[in-house]
Amino acid sequence: MPAIITPEELQRRSAAGGPLLVDLGDEARHRQAHLPGAVHLPFAALNRAEPPASGLVPDEAALAEALGGVGIDDGVEVVAYDSEGGGRASRLLWTLDLLGHPRHALLNGGLHAWLEAEGATESGAVAPQPRDYPARLRCPEYLAERQWLLERLDDPGVVLIDARSQAEYTGEDVRAQRGGHIPGAVHLDWRALMDADGAPALRPEAQLRELLEARGVTPEHEVVVHCQTHHRSSLTYVVLRHLGFPRVRGYAGSWSEWGNDPALPVRAGEAP
Repeated sequence: MPAIITPEELQRRSAAGGPLLVDLGDEARHRQAHLPGAVHLPFAALNRAEPPASGLVPDEAALAEALGGVGIDDGVEVVAYDSEGGGRASRLLWTLDLLGHPRHALLNGGLHAWLEAEGATESGAVAPQPRDYPARLRCPEYLAERQWLLERLDDPGVVLIDARSQAEYTGEDVRAQRGGHIPGAVHLDWRALMDADGAPALRPEAQLRELLEARGVTPEHEVVVHCQTHHRSSLTYVVLRHLGFPRVRGYAGSWSEWGNDPALPVRAGEAP
């Protein structure tokens, strides 16, 4: 399964039995309209907080309960979507990568694109079919932690992408004890990945590669993505994986951790 799937391809797969559909969007919206058979997974189940840091990875027991509870295990193909731009669904896919889950994808454009493609929907709640999922963090190479990143700020082989807004990056919009960005980070607002004429669907692959190349981000680099809580940047992670970047990590603590730690370096203003 590709990392990103179109509504049309999902319709074809669903006609043949299809994957497990997981809706990470708002629960009230899910009850109003969701893809046929889609189960709802609360986004909060994918995050752990150690104030002031939030967006951290839950422990294995919590992930096993939450993911197994909606019917996920390694034998189930998963397609995730949301109605908020794709960040929530992408956070699930990044988590599944950490767990070594073999087959999962993002629905490009989420519920909005599905409706645009005249896909069928249903309302109400879907009762999941729980599975025993012994979740283990088998693939830590997809996770960046504070100390790991700090030790590589001057490594030319590592590129850090800041997926927050321009104002957050420059320090005008302060959402922690300090504003600004991690030294050396390049800025690529997660919304820039979306098609200007069809958001929240993504831009064509050629345009996505141009955005990355313009910032010096190439597949030869090890790429680390972050935002405030690794929500928005999870979409960036999935896009990079879809484009074939072999070494991509998500910084789970993101700015909620880095910006609140006075011992860590911070830069403000535009990128040089």
